[in-house]
Amino acid sequence: MAMLTFRNVCSVPSSFQLTGIPGLESLHIWLSIPFGSMYLVAVVGNVTILAVIRVERSLHQPMYFFLSMLAVIDLVLSTSTMPKLLGIFWFGAGDIGLDACLSQMFLIHCFATVESGIFLAMAFDRYVAICNPLHHTTVLSPTMVGRLGLAALLRGILYIGPLPLMIRLRLPLYKARVILHSYCEHMAVVTLACGDSRVNNVYGLSIGFLVLILDSMAIAASYVMIFRAVMGLATPEARLKTLGTCGSHICAILIFYVPIAVSSLIHRFGHQVPPPIHTLLANFYLLIPPILNPIVYAVRTKQIRERLLQVLKTETKIR
Repeated sequence: MAMLTFRNVCSVPSSFQLTGIPGLESLHIWLSIPFGSMYLVAVVGNVTILAVIRVERSLHQPMYFFLSMLAVIDLVLSTSTMPKLLGIFWFGAGDIGLDACLSQMFLIHCFATVESGIFLAMAFDRYVAICNPLHHTTVLSPTMVGRLGLAALLRGILYIGPLPLMIRLRLPLYKARVILHSYCEHMAVVTLACGDSRVNNVYGLSIGFLVLILDSMAIAASYVMIFRAVMGLATPEARLKTLGTCGSHICAILIFYVPIAVSSLIHRFGHQVPPPIHTLLANFYLLIPPILNPIVYAVRTKQIRERLLQVLKTETKIR
């Protein structure tokens, strides 16, 4: 009898149903306005950064090559979730195939991991530029920059690749097909599975620890050495000027790591937090960096700011 009940409850789904923002279904049309606007700003901002760095030869330096990689990653992260979310808001198109769901899960978690790796590479770039400036161009040659970017990508694939595979191979049966989330987040899918999901949970937590904790510790260590080198400079003006080159990177790091840390803590320990807050935070941590990174670098980087102003003036004259 127990076995019969199990078979009635658990099944192999061909697709899942995403709910959007659970509990706020009546507000989906209104929520589409801020989310659609933020996605548009993210796409325009990152495409603009890529175009400016490509055109402006003075920006063909390691820091800006890494910034280009960051812009591509931010476009992938936002595009992997926002079009589907807007489809749910506008048309109620929450149905997503199993393979499409696992692909979306892989893209989100993989490229978030890759972004963390790029921030680590950027911290190394700032360390070499400030602590060993004479060897900066030789240590961080275009080839080395490409290798660091490729290493970050391969690490993301290696770390996150097993997640969808483990779900596909170990958890074929599900007690429900409705995912109370706006995208196929790993834990939101795993909680619906009928089988033993402890291995998936432990693996997910381990990857989160490896990426967030170890990367942020390595970045912090690089900045400790940078600050020591800066404090050794003769004048306060020289110290401020040198630290100014790190300002954009520090802002971008905080924009990336703080929302992820808050969202992860609330997801693991904030059981009293309502489900809509969980889902909104999960979406914001995929949207905030793609929106703010181009703004931070455009405002704080003189070459990018000047090039953008030059383009705007040209457009104004043409009109």
